[in-house]
Amino acid sequence: MQLNKILLSAIAIFGMTSVAYADQGHGSVTFSGSVIESPCSINPDSVYQDVPLGQISTVTLKDGGTSDPRPFQIKLENCTVATAAAVTATFSGPESATGLLGMTGTVKGASIAITDGTGAVLKLGSPSAKQVLQTGYNTLSFSAYVQGDGKDVTPGEFQSIADFTLAYQ
Repeated sequence: MQLNKILLSAIAIFGMTSVAYADQGHGSVTFSGSVIESPCSINPDSVYQDVPLGQISTVTLKDGGTSDPRPFQIKLENCTVATAAAVTATFSGPESATGLLGMTGTVKGASIAITDGTGAVLKLGSPSAKQVLQTGYNTLSFSAYVQGDGKDVTPGEFQSIADFTLAYQ
C-alpha cells in the first residue's frame, strides 16, 4: 500500500513537471475602445499619437524662429456622408503667453504651433476650416512645429498634450 502511494505521488509530480515544460510562452491580449455617435469612426492609430519634434537648436528659435513642421494625421474610417458632409477639428491644451500650445518641462521661451493642411496656424479652442468628407476613408492633415516666443529660449526638455474634438456638419 505504501509503495502504491509513493508510485502515485511520483506519477503526479512527473505529470505536473511535464505540463510545466509544455508551456512555451503565454500572455494576454486586452481589447479596448469606445463606441461613439458619429458619422465616422476614428482609426485606432489616430486616437493617441506621438509627434516627435526633434532636438531643436536655440539659434533656430531665436527672435520668433520656427523648427521644421512635422506632419500628423487624423484618419477617419467608415464615413457616411448621408449624415454629415464636412468635419472640423478643434485642438485644446495649455495655452502659452503667445496663444500657441504651451509646454511643460525645462524649456522656456518657446511654444508649439499646430497648423491645418494649408499651413494656417490653428487657434486653440477654435475649429479648423471645414474639410469635405467622402464616403469611406478620410484623412485630416495637420502639422506641428516649435516657435520661439520672441525672446531668448532656455534649452531643455519639453512635452505637451493637445486634445482634439471633431465636429461634423
